[in-house]
Amino acid sequence: MTQTNAPVHATLAACRGVAVVYAGGPSAVRALDGIDVAIESGDSLALVGRSASGKTTLLHVLGGLVEPSSGCVDWRGESLSSLDASARGALRARGIAYVFQGANLLPYFTAFENLAFALHVSGGEADPELAPVALLELVGLSGKADHLPAELSGGEAQRVAIARALAQGPELLLCDEPTGHLDSDTGERVLELIQALQREFRFALVVATHDHDVAAGLGRAVQLHDGRIVPEPERS
Repeated sequence: MTQTNAPVHATLAACRGVAVVYAGGPSAVRALDGIDVAIESGDSLALVGRSASGKTTLLHVLGGLVEPSSGCVDWRGESLSSLDASARGALRARGIAYVFQGANLLPYFTAFENLAFALHVSGGEADPELAPVALLELVGLSGKADHLPAELSGGEAQRVAIARALAQGPELLLCDEPTGHLDSDTGERVLELIQALQREFRFALVVATHDHDVAAGLGRAVQLHDGRIVPEPERS
């Protein structure tokens, strides 16, 4: 996989005064309310909070999947809102990748085929280091290339999902509760893998989690409550 050449501490993504409101009137749900946050090149950030605190919505806003109701979201200094849907999709395919709580693999594709499809979508076939076999070896699954998702354990499926994200050569990797469906030991190994890959390939990493132990292993944390950033409680 080609390493990112972005300068250290360059701002990749930033939210300024971002609000996201679903529906309207008395039934309106304010998923985010006045969010200011910046993601630097090589950053390692945890978004911490309970369910419905706004973590997933903030991930989607940072990745251009959800447009804010107000405020601004920038990618490398350019407003994401100024891009049309096609341009935002191209950006996500090459610069931003996701790992979800469930692996979300294509169920009738083998591990190899899932990665080959991701490479095709991202246009990365020309890079031999991004070949499906190399990606599977990178995440310790070189012997599972012909396995369907149903034939993989939860941890193995999540490793394939990580490899699929790497196929995009991301500068920013957004992980939504990546250990949430796994037992504690497997989840810890998956998180260690993600962090090891970040050190090797130098992408920025944002992990949404309700687990303070997961957050403690990352460089810094942002605490969310009811769509707002709040100070983290003092640690004893």
